[in-house]
Amino acid sequence: MSKYTSFPEPVDDHNPFQDPAVTQHSSNTGYATLDLYNPFDNKTGPPPPYEATSPSTPSAPAQTPPSRTTPTEPRNYGSYNSQQTAVNATTAELLKKQEELEKKARELERRERELESHSLGPGASRQNNWPPLPSFCPVGPCFYQDINLEISQTFQRTVTIMYYFWMFSAGTLLFNLISSLAMFCVDPSGGVGLGLAILWALLFTPCSFVCWYRPVYKAFRSDSSFNFFAFFFIFFAQVVVYVIMTIGIPGWGFSGWIVSLAALKTNVAVGVIMMLNAVLFTAQTAMGVVMLKKVHSLYRQTDASFQKAQAEFATGVMSNQAVRQAATSAAQGAFTGPR
Repeated sequence: MSKYTSFPEPVDDHNPFQDPAVTQHSSNTGYATLDLYNPFDNKTGPPPPYEATSPSTPSAPAQTPPSRTTPTEPRNYGSYNSQQTAVNATTAELLKKQEELEKKARELERRERELESHSLGPGASRQNNWPPLPSFCPVGPCFYQDINLEISQTFQRTVTIMYYFWMFSAGTLLFNLISSLAMFCVDPSGGVGLGLAILWALLFTPCSFVCWYRPVYKAFRSDSSFNFFAFFFIFFAQVVVYVIMTIGIPGWGFSGWIVSLAALKTNVAVGVIMMLNAVLFTAQTAMGVVMLKKVHSLYRQTDASFQKAQAEFATGVMSNQAVRQAATSAAQGAFTGPR
């Protein structure tokens, strides 16, 4: 019998479920199975074909932003950058104001310490320190001056410029004396101009300090309306004199443009020296006009007025001991006079 019957060799990896007789009756057909087919759908036609679903890969968990741990931290509502910029700008402005206040506080504290260090006791006045003369000089200083101590920080620069301008004016008058002396050496007939140049140097240097620099110094020191008006009146007259100096009228003792141009015909070297003096006079006049306008603009920012100037003048006159004695004597003479 074995002659007519043969059996296949057994296969090690034979899967009985892959037998064609089994697979043709399996659910892998062209139609959906019951778990995918819904008979209550209103769709017409045959049921949809079955699609084998591949095993889905596990989806990665969504990355959520870390939760805030501090409740005071600002939340992000979509405009966080603009809010943060506004906060930074406000903080910078506050810091700037704080620095300015601290700077003013330090300045006030410094001035208070200096006032205490310079004070000599109750009712005592400060020791004069200007002009700075040597100790062996028989004449001592006449004024007390300290711009950093007595003048407000707002006006310190203006008062300092006015002080340097006075020094520049004194130097210009000294140079005018030198140029007039040089002209006298070339032309001895110009002795009048040399004498007037000496007079102007000796007269204008101290008078300008007392008559217009000290008033503007005291005006900014104590906000004095009377000193402001005194400065405006006297310094305006000084500027007019500066214009005359710049013109250089012959025989007036000023090496201005007219005199210097005429000196070029006599001696070129002396003419050049006098022209340099004319340039200095021109710069002096221009600077005088600028500083007059500058002080006037600062005067408008203060509380000074003409009425206050009148009141200060009346108070100062009545507080003068000599004036009071003269008024008392006049009143007594009026009462005791012949009837």
